[in-house]
Amino acid sequence: DGTQALVAAVAAEHGIPFLVVSAGTRNHFAMDLGLDRNDPAASLDALTEGGVELHVDLGFADTYPFVNNASFGAYAVVVQSPEYRDDKVRTTLELLPELLTHQRGPRLTARVEETGGTAGTGTGGATAATVVDGPQALLVSNNPYRMDDPAGLGYRERLESGVLGVLGVRVENAAEAAGLLLGRHSTGLTVLTASEVVVDADRPEIEVGVDGEALMLPTPVRCRIEPGALRVRVPGNRPGVPETKPPMDWRRLRKLAAAVGRTALPKHRALPREEALPANRTPPTA
Repeated sequence: DGTQALVAAVAAEHGIPFLVVSAGTRNHFAMDLGLDRNDPAASLDALTEGGVELHVDLGFADTYPFVNNASFGAYAVVVQSPEYRDDKVRTTLELLPELLTHQRGPRLTARVEETGGTAGTGTGGATAATVVDGPQALLVSNNPYRMDDPAGLGYRERLESGVLGVLGVRVENAAEAAGLLLGRHSTGLTVLTASEVVVDADRPEIEVGVDGEALMLPTPVRCRIEPGALRVRVPGNRPGVPETKPPMDWRRLRKLAAAVGRTALPKHRALPREEALPANRTPPTA
């Protein structure tokens, strides 16, 4: 997705169509376009007479484009992990609760220019500024993620609403970190839509993950969206966005939360290897 974003920015600048071939690691942008991630060659059907053209939005963190999101704080640290590229979901589940509990990294402040319309509707209206103070993790996305996906691992229902999605996370303990999976009902989660987000910190440079690419950017970092800037050519017949997310590994999640509670030290420590639950214990239902 990081490579796609760079090419997409060139396509948008020159007003030429952009074609996505879903041959990457997790292909979140391709998934949200409704492409078949298990059959990259099917993407080429967009070049036939049955292909159609979509106009979707493009996000920017300063001058760096993103088709998915820009991540700050603990999210950005996860992106910088060597294991992230091979297994984004597992790495995020393993690292995020501990990073949130230890409260490592810079102290962030985000000024969010909220949209006056309803989230995800693309409706217009006046904007009002909201300050998100001290989030341990901040995710700014090209269109909002679904509320059952607070880790920002995919599943945007729209790509042309013309607004940024904002997920701010601030938690005090491991239980609250694990509770992020409750989505909108989590006490540590701030959910907003915005036309612009300015992220500042208590240091001159901060780690930023831009579509999974690890960068160091000078503060403040201005995130914005260009509505309908990108022409995307897609097959007329494509699977569409999944209506439900994959089953959550509750056994692993509970063990991770317990491990974080036992090892909440000032410095980051690797989580222990997963051990099987006793035979008489079962994971909670979703």
